[in-house]
Amino acid sequence: MAVQKSRVTRSRRGMRRAHDALTARSVTTDIETGERHLRHHITPDGYHRGREVIAKNVVSDDAEE
Repeated sequence: MAVQKSRVTRSRRGMRRAHDALTARSVTTDIETGERHLRHHITPDGYHRGREVIAKNVVSDDAEE
């Protein structure tokens, strides 16, 4: 069983936990559509940095029949 040799001070404990804080996700608004999305990701509409990178698939009624 692991037992520490001496007590860890408040300062030492705080220094160890210095990098454990959570940061908020950075969100950006697209230039063209105004959609909000995560940085370096495309919008739900398929746009990235004002350009359409993925075209939406349009399902027509004729294709189903």
